[in-house]
Amino acid sequence: MIRVLHLLLLLAAVFGMSLVAQAQSVAADHHSLDILVADAKAFNPELKAGEARWQAFVNRAQQAGTLDDPMLMFKIQNALIRAPLGFDRDSMTAKVIGISQMVPFFGKRDLARRSAELDAEVSRWRFEERKIELERMVRESWYQLYAIDRSLEIVERNIVLLDDLVTLAETLYGVGDALQLDVLRAQLERSKMEGLRISLHQQRQSLEARLNTLAFRPVTVTIPTIPATELTVIAYDAADLERLAEQHRPLWRGLQVEMEKARVASSLAQKENYPDFTFSLEYMQREAAMGDEGFDMYSAAVSFNLPVQRQRRQAMVAEADSEKRTAVQEIERVRNEIRFGIADGLARLERNRRLTELYQGGIISQAEVTLDASLAAYRVGQKEFMKVLESQMALFSYQQDYYEAVAEHEMVLAQLEALVGTPLP
Repeated sequence: MIRVLHLLLLLAAVFGMSLVAQAQSVAADHHSLDILVADAKAFNPELKAGEARWQAFVNRAQQAGTLDDPMLMFKIQNALIRAPLGFDRDSMTAKVIGISQMVPFFGKRDLARRSAELDAEVSRWRFEERKIELERMVRESWYQLYAIDRSLEIVERNIVLLDDLVTLAETLYGVGDALQLDVLRAQLERSKMEGLRISLHQQRQSLEARLNTLAFRPVTVTIPTIPATELTVIAYDAADLERLAEQHRPLWRGLQVEMEKARVASSLAQKENYPDFTFSLEYMQREAAMGDEGFDMYSAAVSFNLPVQRQRRQAMVAEADSEKRTAVQEIERVRNEIRFGIADGLARLERNRRLTELYQGGIISQAEVTLDASLAAYRVGQKEFMKVLESQMALFSYQQDYYEAVAEHEMVLAQLEALVGTPLP
């Protein structure tokens, strides 16, 4: 019976540990980078406003190019004042019903519809550009948080090491093998490290709030410590990335649509030199009067405006041409910015890659060996305490620099992906 009870307790413990592990896994997944990006795209209010704005332009495009409502008219024609409702008193009196319709010159409606559709397409590409920008902001904040987490881990380790150094200095000072100044210096460095830990915790809380805000979550939601990451390696050169930008960057494609819209606006402005027409039809019902049999009558008419205000129309054409030139130069400006951003990003990626290899492959291990040697020499009175502290602080600085290089590498990669408008495998 006791063995059965022990077995049941063991199974319960294993099951409980499994549940805890699953819960931790779910929590980690809930706060993973991809989930945060997905939540930001799904729930960020600024992005939802941009989507609603785009849909408004789509609905506006559905209205463009349609004919105005026809005009229906009722009137009494040529009635006598002394007998306002006496329709049989005069042969000229008639009850009239008419309808009229304004029709723009051939081609204007299609151009107006196309212009509105291009407006909607421009709004769509602006919305897509904002999605990419939002993803970049989330990824940058994530890797800033990653660097903070790594720094906090290093600070925690250094505080433990400094506590050991304080204890060692106090011990050696107690037996006359060290100076009181050594103890004070170790305590000062420990206090400085504690201040840095406080500052890093504040920075972490701010970055947590930023990420939660971007994902439209409560700012108090805690994001677990971000695990260690490796450098993402890409095999693209500048020419490859420029081609990707021309194919995928929403801003680029939106500017091309802007140029097409300027062409349509120019054609529409040219069409303004032609008149719009109004067609009308009237039916007149007459009563017999004054020996007249009172035959019913009708009238049909077409009227049109006279496009004689050339100055206004010439200004419309000039405006459209200016918009076309603006779109062309904007495309060149964006191309120039993309080229610079790609060249600068690739250079920064290479720098951070080489730095991480340098720190990981030599500097940090050499600094650890130097610290161990300094500490061993100090224990036997062959080296000053300041040398030990300098070695400890140098190792701390190199470790921080390494993780900052990793974080910056990934942030630059996120910037490059936003620059070209697509993920880089």
